[in-house]
Parts: sequence; C-alpha cells; structure tokens
Amino acid sequence: MIIGQFCDTWPPQVDGVGRVTLSYCQTLTALGHQTYYIAPQSPFPTEALGFPVILSASVKVPGELFRMGLPGLDFRYRKKLDEVPFDIVHAQSPFLAGAEARRIAHKRNIPLVSTFHSKYYDDALAKTHSKALAKMVVSSIVDFYNHCDGVWTVNNATAEVLRQYGYRGRILVMENGTDPEPLDARGQRLLNKRLTLLPEVPTLLFVGQHNWKKNIHGILGACAILRERGVDFQLVTAGDGPDFEEIREEVIRLHLEDCTTMLGFMRDRGELMALYHAADLLVFPSLYDNAPMVLREAAVMGTPGLVVAGSCSAEGIIDDYNGFISPGEGPEDIADTIQRALPRTLHVGHYAKATIPVAWDKIMHRVVAEYERLIAEHPLQKMTLGDMVKKHSTPTRINLSIPPVSGKWRKP
Repeated sequence: MIIGQFCDTWPPQVDGVGRVTLSYCQTLTALGHQTYYIAPQSPFPTEALGFPVILSASVKVPGELFRMGLPGLDFRYRKKLDEVPFDIVHAQSPFLAGAEARRIAHKRNIPLVSTFHSKYYDDALAKTHSKALAKMVVSSIVDFYNHCDGVWTVNNATAEVLRQYGYRGRILVMENGTDPEPLDARGQRLLNKRLTLLPEVPTLLFVGQHNWKKNIHGILGACAILRERGVDFQLVTAGDGPDFEEIREEVIRLHLEDCTTMLGFMRDRGELMALYHAADLLVFPSLYDNAPMVLREAAVMGTPGLVVAGSCSAEGIIDDYNGFISPGEGPEDIADTIQRALPRTLHVGHYAKATIPVAWDKIMHRVVAEYERLIAEHPLQKMTLGDMVKKHSTPTRINLSIPPVSGKWRKP
C-alpha cells in the first residue's frame, strides 16, 4: 500500500502525536508499505528516516513550540503531494493536517482514517477563555470525524471523550505501541555528562511538554510537601514548553531548586531512555493526556508511572501492580502516593515492563488489516463500470455509509 500519514507537527520529537506518526511510518515501511510523513516545515533539519517526507511551508505560532502549516500557499508542496498515488490517507489531527488528508481522500476517492488523540475542548478553552468558542471548535472537529471512513482512538477512555464531544459514529480502539529498547551505552554517557544523580536518593521524573495543563502544579506542590515531611528525593524534568520559565520560577519559589534539575528538550533518544532507566518513578498526574507515550517508554525501562484515578492516562494501570494511582490530582494526594510508591518501585516496575508495552509491529498488523478492509469496502472499489457512469451522469445521491462489521468496533 501507499499510505499518507498527515500530522501537524514536525520533527516528530515535538510531541507525542508526532512520535506516534513517526512510529507508524517506520513500522509500516518495515512491513513493506510505502509510507509518507506529511507535515509543516520546521527549523530542524530533515534527517534520513528511511521513508519519504513531504513538508509544507509554515509559520511560527506565537507562544507555542509548533508551527502552523500553510499547505494552500505552498504550490511546490501541493504538486509533490498530488503526484503520490495514495491508496489510503490517515490524519493524526483534525485540523490543517486533517483538512489536507480529507482533500486528498476526496480528490482520489480513497478512504480517510483519523485518530482522535487530544482533549481539544480543553485546548480551545485555554486559548479563547470562552466556552462558546470552545464548543464551536469541538463542533467543527466532530464534523470532520463525521466525514471520515474510519475513526480511531488510542484507548476506551479517549473514545468516551469523543462521545462526549457529540460524535455518534463507530469508533475503533487502536492502541499505541512501544518497542522494547536496550539501555544504550552512548545514551548513558550523554546523560552522565549533564546530570549527576545521587544513587542513594530516589529519583522522581516528569517527561513531557512543560505546560501547566499537565498538572505540573500538582507535581511541584507534592514535592514541597515531601520536603516538609523529610522525605528524600531528587526531581528531574525533561521537555520544553510554553510555561518552562514559569515552572522554573515556581521551583525557586517553593525552595526546590537544590533538589530539582530541569533538563529541557532531549533530542537524543538513547539519552532519554537512559533517563527513564535512571528514574525510580515517573510522576505523571495529568488529567489532560489520553494515552501518554511516556508511561509506555518508562515501562520499557522498568520504571513505573504514577497517574490520577479516573484520568484517561490511568487506563491499563493496576494500582501497586504495574503502576501507582493517586486518588486525586492535588498535591497532598500525589505526595501521599509518591511516599507509598517509593519502597515498591522496583517490584512494580518489573510488572510494568511485563504488561504495559506492546510492540509497534504487533499494532501495525492490526492497522494494516483495517486499512485493507477500508480500501476493499470503499465505494469506489465496489462500483461496476455501469455504476460509475450513472454516478457521473445522474444527480442521484449515493449512500456512502459503510455497513457494520464485526470485530473490535465500539458501539455508539
């Protein structure tokens, strides 16, 4: 198959969705499919990734790490994209990436798949401070998914979020994968050059975008409480984001600077995995994230995660077995859970490694099977020559809905 993966971020390391798109392209290519990564340009160079990349002109979004693509104004990009004979296109975002995927799908009369990754209502509300405008954004997103041939979510909890937004169509749960990775000696050396950890002191780790919506207030507040209780720890954060400097100021305000290291964005994969391995506990009390890759990556290295009860991130976590679940998102609950977890991290980390990661190639075999089904059942594939003549010569409206199928589709 020739597959287009459309994403609103490049390079893939900018966020979890980009890294998922990267893994789709890498694994599908390894399985023998021609897979394109289509996204906005960025200042970072395009590395040789082993699969074709098509990037459109873009502009920096003020106050954000990502750039907004300008596909309609980039004629060279459009020409290159329009020349690829895609069999199916997959939008990893319902915005500009989704619009481009939908344009290609309509132009070629091929299936369009889209994965719902994020809590877009929360994002829109944070930016506009208007519930009415946030609801309008969600309404346009639901309209986009209503025009897709396949709508996927990364877990059951995320499917429920999409239902709450008003989507009533069929949803297929397609989990994200994580490949097992050995501890890389080069990555370990890179980490040792810029970080010295005290071996006798437990290491708490946060990895992700440095944005208050990730409940970093809860992490720092919990650390301040632990200090008051006399609990030894060292906190390390990795990542960049719009609130990075404010978070640094909060660390100082809470007098945590002597036990906190903010590493910033970690571009080297081996170094990041070495950091996961060095940590005792990944503290990730976000209510915003749906199926964070960081929990899977930490589990690969035997490091358990801490999540909040009822959050989408908590799906698949069994408290005190393969992770730790805080009863609430507040600093007190997080501090209590950290204190309860620290004596158990090695044991629980063993079961996190055994139960949480699923290899990407296993996921991609399901993905390929679903792509093939959508292609085979797409209306164009089912038309006879006479049907096609009628379609273009009469105004009769054709029902393009796909009949129900058995399998792991979630019922409305």
